[in-house]
Amino acid sequence: MTDSSSSTEHKLVMRRNTLTSDMCCRKGSRNALQELYSPTQSEFSTSAILHQVRRDQVAESCRAHSVSSRKRRVLTPADLKHLVVDEEHELIYCYVPKVACTNWKRVMMVLTGRGKYSDPMEIPSSEAHIPSNLKYLNQYSIAEINHRLKSYLKFLFVREPFERLVSAYRNKFTLKYNSSFHRRFGTKIVRRYRKNATQDALLNGADVKFQEFAEYLVDPATQRDGPLNEHWQTVYQLCHPCHIHYDLVGKYETLEEDANYVLRLTGVAESLRFPTYAKSTRTTDTMTAQFFSNISSQMQAQVYQLYKLDFLMFNYSMPSYLRLD
Repeated sequence: MTDSSSSTEHKLVMRRNTLTSDMCCRKGSRNALQELYSPTQSEFSTSAILHQVRRDQVAESCRAHSVSSRKRRVLTPADLKHLVVDEEHELIYCYVPKVACTNWKRVMMVLTGRGKYSDPMEIPSSEAHIPSNLKYLNQYSIAEINHRLKSYLKFLFVREPFERLVSAYRNKFTLKYNSSFHRRFGTKIVRRYRKNATQDALLNGADVKFQEFAEYLVDPATQRDGPLNEHWQTVYQLCHPCHIHYDLVGKYETLEEDANYVLRLTGVAESLRFPTYAKSTRTTDTMTAQFFSNISSQMQAQVYQLYKLDFLMFNYSMPSYLRLD
């Protein structure tokens, strides 16, 4: 698919969604998609305007990107493995690691569990990440995929890209219990980017520095190895927002508000609230600035280039701490 046709598809999907929102309801009650685009409750109207602005920002960035990029891209079912489907409430959620995705998966398990669960926080995080506990869009036929993309409410949650990146680095490379990540990625990173590495570091990969991680990210050899791991892959590549028209873009910065808006649209807000959690260990802007101060201005520019589309699409400004000479 050429970029021009992808942008055409984008418009078609948007048009179809608008039509869907005006159609009479199948079940005698309105679904979340209809409630989003033509709200019956006045409390939804302000939120609807905010989310229209966010959708427009994504659409505008996609148009600009398709003009500047000559890459041809067709989505395959394999590209849809991050899209969680809730058939009963007609929802599709694209999960982005390090953006409250464990709690969103818990909520989706409550929504799709037919009464098996009532409190998301009773579900252990390990259980939320077992793929068979949820249904994903890539498990459907092409016709079923298209039907769901057309008629279900599609949403994702995003976060300031560098905060998300540092959060992934801290979680996967600085905690002892993540030894599988140390062996799988840490050993490779140490081998490639550390001069005079000790045998222990080469064997265990347990003490990767942020600078080495940044070198790994921007190295063309990493791109040749295949897609980045989902914890530091861009939202653009995980959720394909230029090919899939997301009806709602939630933000980590307004997580509780945006998450509960999704639940209100779905009509389940009285029985289900999005979990709140302690933010004491959360990666902050100050912390992120500290990590980035350890890498050269040239490498900062290269890392920014890698995540630039996520910054533009989701309206995050370039961090003031960057030294882009």
